[in-house]
Amino acid sequence: MLKDALTGWQRPEKPLHDALATALREAVLDGRVRVGDRLPSERRLAAELGVSRGTVVAALSLMRAEGWLVTEHGRGSEVRLPPSFGERYAPLSVDGQGSSLDLRRAVPAAPRTIVTEAAARALARSARLLLESGEPGAGLPELRELIAQRYTAEGLATRPEQILVTSGARAALAMLVAHFDPRRTVVENPAFFGTLATLRRFGGRTAPLRVTTEGWDTDQLTVAFREASGGVACLVPDFQNPTGALMSSPVRREISELAARHRVTVIVDETMRDIDLRDHPVPEPRIRQAVTIGSMSKTVWGGLRVGWIRGSAALIRELLLDPVSGLYTPPPMEQLVVCEVLPFLDALLAHRRGELRRQRDHLAGRLNEDDAWTFSLPQGGLALWLRLSGVSGETLARKAARAGLSLLPGSKFSPDGTLANWLRVPYTAPAETLDRVVEHLGQAYRSCWKAHT
Repeated sequence: MLKDALTGWQRPEKPLHDALATALREAVLDGRVRVGDRLPSERRLAAELGVSRGTVVAALSLMRAEGWLVTEHGRGSEVRLPPSFGERYAPLSVDGQGSSLDLRRAVPAAPRTIVTEAAARALARSARLLLESGEPGAGLPELRELIAQRYTAEGLATRPEQILVTSGARAALAMLVAHFDPRRTVVENPAFFGTLATLRRFGGRTAPLRVTTEGWDTDQLTVAFREASGGVACLVPDFQNPTGALMSSPVRREISELAARHRVTVIVDETMRDIDLRDHPVPEPRIRQAVTIGSMSKTVWGGLRVGWIRGSAALIRELLLDPVSGLYTPPPMEQLVVCEVLPFLDALLAHRRGELRRQRDHLAGRLNEDDAWTFSLPQGGLALWLRLSGVSGETLARKAARAGLSLLPGSKFSPDGTLANWLRVPYTAPAETLDRVVEHLGQAYRSCWKAHT
C-alpha cells in the first residue's frame, strides 16, 4: 500500500497538500515508489491516507505540473521523473531544495537516462562476462580498447596494453605513488585536497609549485623539479583544481625538458581536461612522456568508480605485478556499463559544458556585484577561486557554515598551510541555488567585519 511508503509525512509547518507532494517526491527518489508505478485513484488514495480528496487533488496537481506524474484519462496517474532530472549536472545535495547547501565537493549527478539505459544494455549482453571468473586484471579488453581509441583520436597514439583500468582517479594516483615511492614530489600550490591526502598517506616530502588563476610560476619550476630529482611531479595542467588555470604550450614543453633533465616522472591528472568551457575548445598538447590519469567522475558521475592510467606498456605490466593492484580495480559489470556510456560521452559533454558555462557566468556576474573578493573567470573547470579582502577563508567558511552553506577555504588546498585568504566556490549548482550561495556569502562576510569592529 502507498500508505506504508509515506509514513510520517504530515508536518505541521507545511500545508497538507505540500507535505503530501514532498513525501511522494521523496518516496520516488528513495525507490519506495517506483518510476512507472500507477497511483491509486484520488478517492481511494484519500481514503487510504485519511485526508480529504481535495488535499490529494492539490498534491497530485502540483506534482503533475512539476513533471512527476503523467495522467491519462481512464488509466490514472503514472509516476515519472521530471525531465530536468534526466541530464542535469547538479546533484540533489546542491540544488537548493534543502535548508543547507554543501559545496565542499564539486561533483555531478549522474545523467540518469544515459546511465540507466547503458546499465540495461550492459546487463543484456553480460552472458559471456558472467561466465568468466570476474577476477581483477588490467580491465575489460573492450574498455581498454575504447579508452585507447579516445587517446589516439586526440592525437596521442595509444594501444590497449598501455591502459590500466582503476576504481577512479584517486585509486590510479595511489597505485602510481606507491609504485614509484618518491623521496620528494612536485605538487601544485594550491592542489586538489584529495591529491594532497593521497601524497601524505604514502609519505615523502613535497616541493610546492605556485599556481594562480593566471598560470604556473615559471620561476619556481626549475627549483621544484631540481628538489624532486629522481622523484615524481603531480600536475593538473588542464583547468587546474581549484584555480581553473590552463597551462600554456611553452610551459608544458619546459616541464617535459625539466622532467627529462632531473629524471622526474610526471603524473598528469586529466579529470578536468574535458571540462573546457571555451566557445570553441581546442585541447592543448599533452606533456610529453607523462603518465596520465583519467576518470568518469567529473564528466559523467562519481558513482561510476572507473578511472584509468595511461602509460608505457612496461609500466602497466609492472603495476599489475603489485599484489595489491586488484584492490584498485572496479567490478567488471561497472566497467561494462562504462563501455556502453562512452559512445555517448561527446554528446553528454557538449550538454554539460553549456550548462556549466551558464552557471559559471551567472555566479561570476553575481559575485562581481561585491568588492569583498576578486577572481578571474576560468576557461574551464568547476569552480571560482576567490581572493578575499580582509577576511581569512577559514573564518568566512565557518561563518557561512552557520548559515547552512558549506565551502572549503584555500588552506585545505595548500600543501604547506598557506593560501589563508582564498576560498573555492563551485558553480556546479543551478542559477537559483547560486543566488542563495552569494546571499549567504555576503551575509557571512559582513558578519565577519562586524566581529572586528
